[in-house]
Amino acid sequence: MMRFSTLIRHPADWMIGGAVDNAVVLTSRIRLARNLHLAPFPGWATAEQRRQAMDKILPVIQELRPMKDAFAQSLSGLTSVQKQVLVERHLISREHAARTEGSAAVIERRQSLSIMVNEEDHLRMQSIRPGLNLRVAFEALNEVDDELQQTLQFAFDRRLGYLTTCPTNLGTGLRASAMLHLPGLVLSDQIGQVLNAIGRMGLAVRGLYGEGTESLGNLYQISNQSTLGETEMQIIDRLERVISRVAFHELNARWKLIEDDPLMVHDKMGRSFGILQHAWLIDSKEALNHLSILRMGANLGFFPLETVRLCDNLLMEIQPAHLQLQRGIKLSPEQRDERRAQIIRANLQNVPSPVMVTAQTKKLPYNEPPSSSEL
Repeated sequence: MMRFSTLIRHPADWMIGGAVDNAVVLTSRIRLARNLHLAPFPGWATAEQRRQAMDKILPVIQELRPMKDAFAQSLSGLTSVQKQVLVERHLISREHAARTEGSAAVIERRQSLSIMVNEEDHLRMQSIRPGLNLRVAFEALNEVDDELQQTLQFAFDRRLGYLTTCPTNLGTGLRASAMLHLPGLVLSDQIGQVLNAIGRMGLAVRGLYGEGTESLGNLYQISNQSTLGETEMQIIDRLERVISRVAFHELNARWKLIEDDPLMVHDKMGRSFGILQHAWLIDSKEALNHLSILRMGANLGFFPLETVRLCDNLLMEIQPAHLQLQRGIKLSPEQRDERRAQIIRANLQNVPSPVMVTAQTKKLPYNEPPSSSEL
């Protein structure tokens, strides 16, 4: 069985883009919710019933082909910092991290597949891929789901589909989402209009860590809200159309800013770069917002393109639990701010100052996608 230290030693491919275009769409995630037939759902189960469900589920998961030599651990065997690191890596939810007795996590070596046992449902399985790759993520998770159903019997109704704790997950039990980087829409004051349009189309927009969290670093999660009455591919097709359209608007917004006010954009690049290179204390929110500007700048040509990967790596490394895990001790907020600034300065020391980019260098990596309703 893989040790926790081995699991988190290297970032997953989806965290740093791999070989795909992730200028706007950082990651795609598919999540499936499943419950055991005739077993009390976790929220209504006793501690003993949750342990029984976990003992039944874990050996089956560990026999899955993708989960050979995976990290598998009861949450009661993890420290609060270790659990928070998994939350920061989007491998378990904040709600799951708050559970202990009878809950577990199983995470594949590359961190592309993870399974939460006894979160809100008996099984919360997720597949994450870099860029806009919802279909690839779904295919990987669908294979896992099919393999599990050869051994486990899930709660299923012919009319309602898969039965889940929350009614919004009834039916397919599928939640598809993508993480988007939208600084152009934010800086051009178009973000409110776009997010309202997404909401009117029946999709949900959340912050960096899902439901109830704020957008940090201009990062937004867009996902389906309903799972009943549509097939998995209908949900994915609809979401892909919307996300492609939002990505197109974001890229246009970035170049329109350069066309309308290049000096302002260059000034923002320089200020963010200067603060990150020379700050000795910096909190998470400020750091993420400045890294967001650098990431956009690298995609536009203000900085070398490899700066995108550097920013993506830093987005994870400077999170509070990651900082404490690196030091092996609990850090006060000021100590975290000091350590965060130190790591950023060290990583940016060889990045050159931003160069001026003009609208004449405009290159859009996407063709305009088909119109999607109000977007």
